[in-house]
Amino acid sequence: MPNIARADGRPDPKLLELLVCPLTKTTLRYDAGRGELISDAARLAFPIRDGIPIMLASEARALD
Repeated sequence: MPNIARADGRPDPKLLELLVCPLTKTTLRYDAGRGELISDAARLAFPIRDGIPIMLASEARALD
């Protein structure tokens, strides 16, 4: 999985457009405050560690 962070630490918008939820195949949104990719359809938050999105359901945080 490629590093999604640019030199300034923010995610590359072009790469974010390509990423989808591995469960629902729907688009993700970036939560800058928590540094996570959010799948509203699956109600999961996927972590980003060292600029790399962890797109495993077992690593995702359930949203309330």
